[in-house]
Amino acid sequence: MDLLDTDACYRALTTRDTRFDGRLFVAVTSTGVYCRPVCPARTPKRENCQFHASAASAQEAGFRPCLRCRPETAPDLASWRGTSNTVSRALALIAEGALDGGESGVEALAERLGVGDRQLRRLFRQHLGATPVAVAQTRRVLFAKQLIQETRMPLSQVALASGFGSIRRFNETFQALYARPPGALRRKQTATPGEGVAGVTLRLRYRPPYDWRSMLAYLAARAIDGVEEVSDTRYRRTVAQDGDVGTVEVTHEPARNNLVVTVHLPRVEALPTVVARVRRVFDVGADIETIGEHLSRDPFLAPMVALRPGLRAPGAWDGFELAVRAVLGQQVTVEAARRLAGRLVALCSTTKADDTPLSRVFPSPERVAATDLGPLGMPTARKTALKALAEAALADPLLFHPFGTIEEGVARLRAIRGVGEWTAQYIALRALRETDAFPASDVALLRSAATDAGTRPTPEALLTRAEPWRPWRAYAAQHLWAADPGTRPLETRHG
Repeated sequence: MDLLDTDACYRALTTRDTRFDGRLFVAVTSTGVYCRPVCPARTPKRENCQFHASAASAQEAGFRPCLRCRPETAPDLASWRGTSNTVSRALALIAEGALDGGESGVEALAERLGVGDRQLRRLFRQHLGATPVAVAQTRRVLFAKQLIQETRMPLSQVALASGFGSIRRFNETFQALYARPPGALRRKQTATPGEGVAGVTLRLRYRPPYDWRSMLAYLAARAIDGVEEVSDTRYRRTVAQDGDVGTVEVTHEPARNNLVVTVHLPRVEALPTVVARVRRVFDVGADIETIGEHLSRDPFLAPMVALRPGLRAPGAWDGFELAVRAVLGQQVTVEAARRLAGRLVALCSTTKADDTPLSRVFPSPERVAATDLGPLGMPTARKTALKALAEAALADPLLFHPFGTIEEGVARLRAIRGVGEWTAQYIALRALRETDAFPASDVALLRSAATDAGTRPTPEALLTRAEPWRPWRAYAAQHLWAADPGTRPLETRHG
């Protein structure tokens, strides 16, 4: 592609430079295969190499994935190039199934993003070298291949879990792409089917560094009894998806730069959505090196970034859940907000049949809207805000998905009764995954941004101060929160 410096790309390939893993893919014309730059195979001649910004671009050009370096296991960084927020939002929505309907869904996707479908296709060509549909199809195929090679799921379930409309289509796609049936790609040690989706384990690659301890600390401080469980080494929670209830467990494999995800769900069709949510919560796709370099240009932020080079911006498991947590966290401590969330779950949630520490699921908007919240013992205004959130989520199922610009998204949230600027910005940061969201009135941010003399800036002054941090203000906020000098703040404002 002309967007890539081919000489630099070839140098990265010859040196097996891990910094470029996920940033580019090399297609070899003499073999018809495309690889990651860290592929252990012998380096091809320069004249036989084409370089692509995404796996979808290489696949759309007629190349098939390498069986040695497995492009499906590369860090998923295409959405973090910092060049197009529209493409970033679109990729997040595609990962959650926005284009499962094929070409017909592109227009609806573009509308959700506030652009025309022609402009969306142009942006995808410019930044990824492939159409939106090609990106969705490539994701589907690579996810299926990962399931084939890393799990014992029967192939019929792999087809369903990866979004193929039929077993026939699944077989035809793999035969055309790999010149062999799907079963021929299965590793010998996983050749025995039978466990289905019970305990399916996958590995999600990230770009190091990764501050796993900080991530677990964030989750542990907010873990809701019955819904979440956090230890020194793992995170577990209940999952409610399309009427089914299961669990997900996430652990860390630092030697391989992986998160290990184990999912227990009755139906395999929910697997892609669950994996996408894990990626979002644990911020797996962040190009943390690029973000850190940008923020370190500011002498004020540079020491914070140096202290926590792998700090991520945790996302939300579910938009409505996060919005409820944000409202519960207004003007109280993190611990108080966590207790309130636990009481809300006990009041509104259904209970799983099995008697385990993870016995409840976070209540749906329907349950919150239909429940008398009086026993929570909160101010009337906050209970009214919770009801308003539930009613807004029922009226607009896409309320907590990216829509248009960040300013438009924040405005839509602020239209909900009880949701002010801080709450809207916080929801945008955690749930909408807006990398430039910045709740400038947050008390902890203002404390951390104080001068050496201890003078705190006003929210307006902090916004002005944060202008050079764009488009990564959300990560700047995360560093400021981590550096917060307050030990027991009266307001969480970051719960």
